Order: sequence, then structure tokens, then C-alpha cells
Amino acid sequence: PIWAVLLGIVASLLLRPAKGIDYIRPGIKTELFLKIGLVLLGASINLKLLVTAAGGAIVQALILITCVFLFTYWLAGRFGLDDKLRAVMSTALAVCGVSAAIAAAGSVLAKKEQVTYVVALVIVVALPMMVLMPLAASAMGLTDAIAGAWFGGNIDTTAAVVGAGTIFSEPAAQVASIVKNTQNALIGLVAFLLAVFYAGKAEGGQRPSARLIWDRFPKFVLGFIVASIIFTLGWLDAGKDVINALRNWAFTLAFVSMGLEFAFGEVKRMGWKPVAVFLIATLFNTLLALGAAWVIFTYLLPITL
Repeated sequence: PIWAVLLGIVASLLLRPAKGIDYIRPGIKTELFLKIGLVLLGASINLKLLVTAAGGAIVQALILITCVFLFTYWLAGRFGLDDKLRAVMSTALAVCGVSAAIAAAGSVLAKKEQVTYVVALVIVVALPMMVLMPLAASAMGLTDAIAGAWFGGNIDTTAAVVGAGTIFSEPAAQVASIVKNTQNALIGLVAFLLAVFYAGKAEGGQRPSARLIWDRFPKFVLGFIVASIIFTLGWLDAGKDVINALRNWAFTLAFVSMGLEFAFGEVKRMGWKPVAVFLIATLFNTLLALGAAWVIFTYLLPITL
């Protein structure tokens, strides 16, 4: 993951001055490659682990999404940020980064520039965290389950979550994916609640309906679960090596694309207030996720890997 992201960043720095990035932009499909990789990852996770970890993942997701969203929204208000920017940033930090930011922007009719700012912040912060958090987890002697739950609950973009888990261990990557996919599954609900809250404020916005939950729901989560069921039934044993190879290629392409999307110019245009809010909220999320993962997966709902 580290080398793939660095390759993307170097390529981005070389291509952007001559606008060469525009020629390869149609092939930069971070979300697509990531979703393919996650579905294939499900084909290597036994349903027993998925069911065992899901209970703790749900509890952790509810705690983190609620607390991180409310803290970030309050903090952004104290810094005087625009309400729509507050909503997009709070959702990105609380749920799952880029996808959540896009979903929230659609719910509150945020400006394109606001979404771009938040997405740039997510990538800027996620890249070093993908490397530093596994090192911190090793230094603290965390188990695979707690480390994976910490990565999944804290790092804001799914690609970096998978990268951190992979750097730490294969079992940690599996738990991290389960935890992050649990949060991903709540995108629809969060987007729906935001749409309801902002319905009276949104200029020209349509009044939300229950269908919005399904429209915002990340469908690849269903593929992840189905692939896990098929793997547990033993139907994929013959093609296990091929599936693992395809999964690794999909994640590698996602990491390279993530690096290619990185742009220093977007960060410079933000100003210091959104950056300060994002960093403070990230620190809050880091500490809360570590405490929640340790308590839940040690005492409340421990799992054995």
C-alpha cells in the first residue's frame, strides 16, 4: 500500500505541471477499484469471523458516528465554518471519508468546492495515518482484533483502512474491513437524517423520502457479505489463489489512484480553519476509537482470530 500510494503521488507531481493528469483521469477509479477489492476480500473471510466481529463493529460504529459527528459539527461551528461545510466534514470524519462526504453533500446541497476541500483533507490525513497507526499499534502491543477495529473506526477512507490493516497483519486487515464496512453501511441512514434536517434550509431541494436510504446505501457491502458466505460454504477453494491475486491488484490500483488524486494545490486553498477543525476532530476520533476498540473487543464482545 505504501509504495503504491507513493507511486501515485510521484506520478501526480510529474504530470500536473503539464496537465498530463487530464489524459489519465478517466482511468483513475479509486472507488471502483476499492469496491472490487473489498468484495474479493469478503471471499477470504469466514462467515464465523464476520458474524463474531459484526456485533462489536455495530456497537463501535454507533458510538463513533454519533460522538465524532456531534463533536466535529460543534467544533466547526465554534470556528465559524459554513453550516453545509460543517455537515460534509462531520460526516466524512464520522462515517467513511470520501464516500460519506459525497453523500452528505448531496443531502445538504453543499457547494462542489466544499466537497473538494473535505476530500483533499481526507486524503492528506489518511496517507500518513495508514503508515503511522500500524506502527503505533505495534508499539502498544495491540492484538490483531483491537488494532483492526482501531484502524477501521478511525482512518477516514476505506482504502487507507485496508492499507493499515495489511501493514499490521492479515487478521487485522480482515477485522478492519468488517468494522469499516459496518460504518459504510450506515451512510444511507446518516445521509437521510441530514436531508431531513436540512430540508427546510435547502434552496430548491426535494423533500427527502425513505428511498434516499437505499439510494445512498453502498451496494458493495452486500457483495462483501455474499462473497463471505460463498467462501464459508467452500465453493471458492479451487480459485482461492486467483481471487487473492485479483484482490491484491484491485487494492494496488486503488492505492495508486489515491496517490494520483492527491493535490497540494487544493490544500493551500483551504485556509487554516477547516484544516484546524479536521485535525482536532481527527485526534478526538483517534483517542475515542482506540478506547472503544479496546473495551468492546477485550471485554464486551471479544473475538478470537
